[in-house]
Amino acid sequence: MLLFIQTHRVAFFTILLKEIRRFMRIWTQTLLPPAITMTLYFIIFGSLIGSRIGEMSGISYMAFITPGLIMMSVINNAYSNVSSSFFSNKFQRSVEELLVAPLPNSVILWGFVLGGVARGLITGVIVTLVALLFTDIAVFNFWILSSIVFLSSVLFSLAGFINALYANKFDDVSIVPTFLLTPLSYLGGVFFSTDLLPDGWRIISEFNPILYMVNGFRYGMLGVSDVSLTACYAILISIISILFLLSMRLLKSGKGIRP
Repeated sequence: MLLFIQTHRVAFFTILLKEIRRFMRIWTQTLLPPAITMTLYFIIFGSLIGSRIGEMSGISYMAFITPGLIMMSVINNAYSNVSSSFFSNKFQRSVEELLVAPLPNSVILWGFVLGGVARGLITGVIVTLVALLFTDIAVFNFWILSSIVFLSSVLFSLAGFINALYANKFDDVSIVPTFLLTPLSYLGGVFFSTDLLPDGWRIISEFNPILYMVNGFRYGMLGVSDVSLTACYAILISIISILFLLSMRLLKSGKGIRP
């Protein structure tokens, strides 16, 4: 990755900076809504419901849901940034200019992906600042916390890129977040510990990749997790590798781009 960035650094940073400027220019649509939404989550689930629940996994319920809410905002924004941006380029036919340029597909892919990562991480910082209004935030292991959130952002940026390649209209871009991403997020241990689930549902929940992202991030912040940290990294790296190879193959074949 470092080699192709060095060789094509102008093109790479042009795509990346364009993506960052795009979502920063319309920050009231990209960065403000997650802050408002997560504030409501903290008030309703943390303050109102959390006061009745008490503790979860030995810590206050407000502190327990904080890592999950941060990760949920990071995941959603990393995904939606790439899916909407790349599809807009397809719709406006400006993506053809990238394809005819003497650029490797990997430069195009990572330019869009890291643009999504940037939005996801910025949103995560904003939600973290919102969380400080409701609870104290401690960092148990900074390197685990930062690596998990970065890998999760990369994973869902790649997923958003694939969604944009397959999408034929704007409605197709919203299908995956509505019918897949949102349910998986709610069932990914954001608001509860899987220890509370019956054995059957606990086994089913272990097939949800978001469960490992949320719990890995929760371990980095609070030092508690329902799953193995090794499993978190193994699943994240494996899915990223699969999605990267699929994205490169789709770009090479011109899926959704060339007639």
